[in-house]
Amino acid sequence: MNRQHATHTDPSQAALHWLSRINEQPEQVHSAAFKRWLLADPAHRQAYAEAQALWQRSAAPAARLAEQEHDSLRPYLEAMARAPARRTWRRHAGALAAAACLVLAVGTGAGWHPGFWWQDLQADYSSSDAPRQLTLADASQVTLDAGSAIAVDFEHGQRRVRLLRGAAFFQVTHTGAPFVVAAGEGEVRVLGTQFEVREQGAGTQVTVRSGRVGVTPAKGQVMRELVADQQVAYTQGSAGDIQPVDSASRLAWRQGWLNYYQVPLAQVIEDLQRYYPGRIMLLDGELGQRRVSGSFPTAEPLQALDSLGQVLGFSRHTVLGRFTVVR
Repeated sequence: MNRQHATHTDPSQAALHWLSRINEQPEQVHSAAFKRWLLADPAHRQAYAEAQALWQRSAAPAARLAEQEHDSLRPYLEAMARAPARRTWRRHAGALAAAACLVLAVGTGAGWHPGFWWQDLQADYSSSDAPRQLTLADASQVTLDAGSAIAVDFEHGQRRVRLLRGAAFFQVTHTGAPFVVAAGEGEVRVLGTQFEVREQGAGTQVTVRSGRVGVTPAKGQVMRELVADQQVAYTQGSAGDIQPVDSASRLAWRQGWLNYYQVPLAQVIEDLQRYYPGRIMLLDGELGQRRVSGSFPTAEPLQALDSLGQVLGFSRHTVLGRFTVVR
């Protein structure tokens, strides 16, 4: 952390800096610097508790804001973009607090959840804004997509992985013990080797690159068997039809590319969001339904948005450094 984050004389400002840092990197809650700051003064603990309460209370207003006419938010976002860079904290505390609440509320209502820290506490492995490659205890290989997390349990003669969020690609080593990936209400049982499990929208999607997997959408349901270049989605205990898919293209995120054919723009933005260290918000629901085809590098999410904007006629604006609005 930048040293000045921990040395602000105003406890409220320091608390907001710490809270922002910890929500991005949950492991910072255990850092020596944070503990020293927290224990140095009772006012620090009080300020941090108040900052947490503000963060949590932003969730309910966010849900309401997201349902309202997005045009009403534009003057506030534009005002934030025009705000002078240098201001004293106490003199402008009210304005800064209002701006912070707006960003938190809009971000949460659009699908970004500060509560990801709780998933990360349950996780054995997680990724931030880039994929991460892992080797499990049985030598199986896992590639986490950006913004993903898994918990692993290899005890009691079984191999179980729970997908907590995002997506994971598995290359399973055969040991004789079952290998099961739990996601949503269902699970994927390995009958072959290479496959992806992805939490997407309100459901789960399974794509097979090679070999075979068995997909059970909920406990007690019939298992469906998928082979290479097949895909199935399930939600709320019900699975759709098995679909053919170009798995090499669909799984190209492992090589740094997102490929689409006639996919809603909203889905593309949701995918790009995982590779962007800030927040991307789509303010036009109708625009989000327009279909997109193309290939985009995951390393440059904003350049991908600019390219799409030239074709579809929308613009994107980045405010406060890491908050991008698409309209």
